[in-house]
Amino acid sequence: MGKLTVAIYGIQDRLNSATPFYVHDHALTIMQDGIVLKHLTLERLTRKKHDNRLHLLIYDLLKEEGLLAHTDYDLVFVDNVVGRAFISSCGRFRFEGPLNNALSTTVEKGRCWWLDKEKTAYVLNHELAHIGACLPFFGPFKENSLLVHFDGGASLGNFSAWHYVNGQIKPLEFHWDLKYLSGFFNANALVFGIIGAKFHEQNSVPGKVMGLASYGRYSIEMEKWLNAHQYFGEIWHSKKEFYEAAARDWGWNKTHLHPDDPFLQNIVATLQYIFQRNFIAKIEQLQQKTKADYLYYSGGSALNIVVNTALLKSGLFKDVFIPPCTEDSGLAMGAAAFMEWARNGKIKKHSPYLNNWGLSIDVPEYTKEDVDACALALTQGKVIGVCNGFGEVGPRALGNRSILSLANSKKLARKVSMEHKRREWYRPIAPVMLEKNARYFTGKEKIHHLSKLMLLDFEILPQFQKEIEGVVHVNGTARIQTISSREENPFIYDLLEKLDTQYNIKALINTSFNVKGEPIVHTVEGALQSAKNMQLDGVVLNGKLDLF
Repeated sequence: MGKLTVAIYGIQDRLNSATPFYVHDHALTIMQDGIVLKHLTLERLTRKKHDNRLHLLIYDLLKEEGLLAHTDYDLVFVDNVVGRAFISSCGRFRFEGPLNNALSTTVEKGRCWWLDKEKTAYVLNHELAHIGACLPFFGPFKENSLLVHFDGGASLGNFSAWHYVNGQIKPLEFHWDLKYLSGFFNANALVFGIIGAKFHEQNSVPGKVMGLASYGRYSIEMEKWLNAHQYFGEIWHSKKEFYEAAARDWGWNKTHLHPDDPFLQNIVATLQYIFQRNFIAKIEQLQQKTKADYLYYSGGSALNIVVNTALLKSGLFKDVFIPPCTEDSGLAMGAAAFMEWARNGKIKKHSPYLNNWGLSIDVPEYTKEDVDACALALTQGKVIGVCNGFGEVGPRALGNRSILSLANSKKLARKVSMEHKRREWYRPIAPVMLEKNARYFTGKEKIHHLSKLMLLDFEILPQFQKEIEGVVHVNGTARIQTISSREENPFIYDLLEKLDTQYNIKALINTSFNVKGEPIVHTVEGALQSAKNMQLDGVVLNGKLDLF
């Protein structure tokens, strides 16, 4: 067996604030021979949303895994726009990467002191670590592929592109030119005002913006007006400029911002449209330049499912690959996988259920009677939490850390979203269904594989929208997660089959098992406590249903 690879994303934030600011979603991954052995998204263990305190906790975490007793493993760190140094609070782990003006195409050797001794260690730039997060889920990069990272900010830019050709990664560009686009979702003062968020809440804003955008309409007049005012991106201290311009140019004479206002919804919809159009134009330019057959796309911006769907519809590539942990929680996994792939060229394809730190069970044991009992409870309108086996990586629950209920009622969907989860009224709830039923609801002959990771949206045929009205968004789409085979998730597959064949129920609400402001649940003990605090009707713990 080969050496272990231990990858760490733990750069310390610039500000010592209660809420992560520049740096968020610390993580740690252990791989060997192309296989993920252990992964920790720190927030799942500590229960602190977007936790960025790995430098405080790393000694104890490594100790419990036996990685202090022996240190014969390869170390790789991930950098950030704030720097390339990792320094633990205990002082026994320190790494410094070289400072460059350009992005390397592979890992770079740095200086490392590990348990007070010098040790060989490496750094991978934030940009490639994002792209590397594709490897554990899709295998080695296909020949003639465009590799793209796009987020709020990495190490030397917020956008980078590479061409994988003839077995080599060739850099194309990296820059901040598209910062204005990602800024619509994480750094725009007007948008934050419409959503009702403070700047330190920037990590929660993008999902809200995407949900609200569907309620408005794009117009070229609105785009020209916003552009003329630099999108009102810097009006943090006073909204007077916006109120005066809106009254003068649009006759909008209100004195407060609220997401239920149609004028403001049109602003958000216009920003979403600009983001989509300009980003895809950039990708088209790169495809024409490289003639790439495939696209690997990662970074926080890849959570914008409307854009992901438009990328597929563009027909620019034979296929598109986006990992489930496309945001910063996937950086450690991306670095570990990249190093393993660079070392031996092999990476095993994994399911998304890799959040396993501190969990001893992999496969939940359940009987037909357990599935029957859960199906019956759901048909009775109950809301059930699920905590089975290992958790999903990334922000999307895919059946192992989910809240399930019937999808045929808007009233029930609002109850799940607003009462149990305490989310905003305009945010959509997603469905999970068998792939054959996704074809039924959409009329499509083929459903793209990214639907398995809940990374696309689909237009629901009008005649079937009432059947799953709880998960159909205001624009007639649904962010479907599909299950195509039992091996993908045995419990969810068996449950969906039971509901389909016995009750003619073809979809369920599937939303992440967490209340607003908290991470997705991790342990069965935490799931039980959260289910009761959220006033769910019951919870499945490793295959066994417990009704309250």
